[in-house]
Amino acid sequence: MQYSYNRGGFFSNLPTVTKNILIINVFMMIFTKLRPDFMYGMFALYYPTSPLFEWWQPVTHMFMHGGWWHLFLNMFTFLMFGCTLERQWGPKKFLLFYFITGLGAAALHMGVMYLQMHHYLGLVAEGGVAAAGARASIRALNSLPMVGASGAIYGVLMGFAMLFPDTVMVLLFPPIPLKAKWWILIFVAIELFTGIFELHDGVAHFAHLGGMLLGWLMIKYWKSKGTMYQYEQ
Repeated sequence: MQYSYNRGGFFSNLPTVTKNILIINVFMMIFTKLRPDFMYGMFALYYPTSPLFEWWQPVTHMFMHGGWWHLFLNMFTFLMFGCTLERQWGPKKFLLFYFITGLGAAALHMGVMYLQMHHYLGLVAEGGVAAAGARASIRALNSLPMVGASGAIYGVLMGFAMLFPDTVMVLLFPPIPLKAKWWILIFVAIELFTGIFELHDGVAHFAHLGGMLLGWLMIKYWKSKGTMYQYEQ
């Protein structure tokens, strides 16, 4: 597959899917600032037993963010690594990879919430002094929205690390040069540790792990089938 270079500037030279995902995220952020209650209530992802849950939310939550800084960090990372993957795979394969990793992130996050719900429902069934606190926790989980493209972006990071494992990367913080394959292992360890020990930092760490897991599985599958660089016209 060949790509042409356009002299129109940085934005016009972004690959198609990457550019359109960026545009959608920015417009969703603008609308969220104008109508926050409506946007979070309709398009953030809620647990399926919540009265706020809608069937489209596993997709739409990937285009929602908690604020401009959240959006900037996600889109900056997405541009750095998503452009490379889209140019390697072409738009259709990259779009498929992005959405599958994002849905995988949501699925693992919902799975962890299911285990939490099951635990609290058990406490309610047992009664006693713990029942009231468990009911409050159930209400909190049902009203807790998840937003952000981070799950899919962590999938993109995994994809980059698997395709270019020996590329040296230097983060803004800490500014330490390491190969991509080592950075991704560090990210996995951090997300697993923070998710297991529930540091209550407002971050869906298991969603990040879900995105990386699905990214790893998809690339392993494509490699096993020899279809990593087969493009659909």
